[in-house]
Parts: sequence; structure tokens; C-alpha cells
Amino acid sequence: MTPRPLDPISKPNLLLSQWPRILLIWVLTPLIALASWRFLIGGVEMTMPHMMHHVPARELAFYLHIFLAPVALMLVPFQFWTRLRTRRPGLHRWLGRLYAVAILISGLAGLQIAIGTNAGPVAAWGFGLLAVLWVAVTGYAVWLAVLRRIANHRRWMIRSAALTLAGTTLRLELPLLAMGFGFETGYVIVAWACWVPNALLAEWLVRR
Repeated sequence: MTPRPLDPISKPNLLLSQWPRILLIWVLTPLIALASWRFLIGGVEMTMPHMMHHVPARELAFYLHIFLAPVALMLVPFQFWTRLRTRRPGLHRWLGRLYAVAILISGLAGLQIAIGTNAGPVAAWGFGLLAVLWVAVTGYAVWLAVLRRIANHRRWMIRSAALTLAGTTLRLELPLLAMGFGFETGYVIVAWACWVPNALLAEWLVRR
């Protein structure tokens, strides 16, 4: 009998099996999500001065995005926690719904922010395409779950998580890019660099 090929998601803890991944997913990502809410204490003008131009023009979209995107980021580890998925499937599904709703609202708000950015068309296209793909990929993953096509659902959730983790890579890359190229140029670069490598890595994980 020919053995069945392993579903990449069925390999033990695909995203959580190695210490660097554990550090990224379970430690660094929640810390960055919490730090993203610093505007609740310090205000936008002090903590995100480069984003202040969005407040007068698209205040609702801006606050929806900066509040809900960290919610999705915080929920990434729980989407791939095997023990939670097997022992508490109901909780897993509810956390998945919360994750998807946070992305739907934050992604649509992020698209509006991208269109109105003052960083130029290259940055606008980078962040805008990220927002569209983020909503579309996550929506398709949810649809696959509704259809009970669980193996495919998990593959698309890897793609979704990779795009969600753009919030982590952006905050890691932007200070380095700003030091190397200046903030304005670094911001344009990070509009693509924060998510394209993530998406490519996700494809490699899914297809290997």
C-alpha cells in the first residue's frame, strides 16, 4: 500500500515546532500586538506621529484599523494550537470567528487608509494590496471551514496568518529600513517588505 502523503498541517505543530517559531508566534507577536495599543495611553500624536494625517480625513477607519489589527495578531497563535483545536473545538471555532471579523473590519479600514496615505503610490499599492489579500485569503479560509474542507482550510489559514504577521515584520523592519534609507524611503519599502516575504514563506510551507 502506498502511504498517504502527509498534509502539511498534520505534521506536528508545523508553525510551532521549533524554538524560533515559538519565539515569533507566542512571544514576539503578542508583545507587538500589545505595543500597538500604546496609542490608548500616549495618544496618536505622540505614539504614531507619521499616521496623524489620517485622523482628520478618515478617523473611523483609522481607529478601527489600529485597534482591531492587533486583535487579529494576538489571535494568530491560537489558530495553530493543536491541543486547543482537538480538546476545545468550540472555543477554537469562536476564536477563529473573532479572528476573521477583526481582519474583515481592519482590512477594509486598512484599504481606506492605504488609499489616503501621503507616502506615495508605491506605498499605497503595497499596503492596499496587502489589505485586499488579507481579507480575501482569510474569507476563503473561513469558507473552506464552512464547507468542512478542513485540510484546505488549514492551508489557507497559514496564508492568512502570514499576512496577519505583516504587523510583526513591519515593526521589526521599519526601524532598520529607516536607519538605512531614512524614514520616508524605509516606509515605502516596508509597505511591500512587511508581507511579500511572509507570503512566499507561507507558500513554501504549504507546498513542501
